[in-house]
Amino acid sequence: MKFLKLLIFSILLGSCETEIKVENQKSPEELKAEINVALNDWHKAAAEANFENYFNLMTTDGVFIGTDATENWQNDAFRAFSKPYFDTGKAWDFTAIERNIYLYEDKKIAWFDELLDTQMKLCRGSGVLKLVNNQWKVAHYVLSIAIPNENVSEVVKIKTSFDSIYTKRLLIKK
Repeated sequence: MKFLKLLIFSILLGSCETEIKVENQKSPEELKAEINVALNDWHKAAAEANFENYFNLMTTDGVFIGTDATENWQNDAFRAFSKPYFDTGKAWDFTAIERNIYLYEDKKIAWFDELLDTQMKLCRGSGVLKLVNNQWKVAHYVLSIAIPNENVSEVVKIKTSFDSIYTKRLLIKK
């Protein structure tokens, strides 16, 4: 009798596992569509200064790397830095005009790059998303200003002084 109960339990458990596996078998196209929505919602939350929605679309240990060399924000520090902007009702407004999404084989991690229309003109964003409780969340984001190659030497001149000082400060910390 115990064997029969164990056999029935095993069959039931096996069918439950099969249902779970089938439920999680979305196509790469479906997953990329979900990721597009998540990223668009994340950018929209910033444009609408919706602090809660914005940070709910990041992992709790998420990282945001900004355009300034000093901006390597861990989640709590990024929240503190960002809060005053969101509180004024105007954070930042990034609109993706091009995006590429890549999925890891387990379909729980994705990385992407995007070209953005921003108040700083064209910028490049790239990052990593993780599937957390069936929701795609930004785990790591890097924002950079897109500079045409023919203008790089001008930009280098502008930033040389700051970069030299900041590099020395970082080397001293080592």
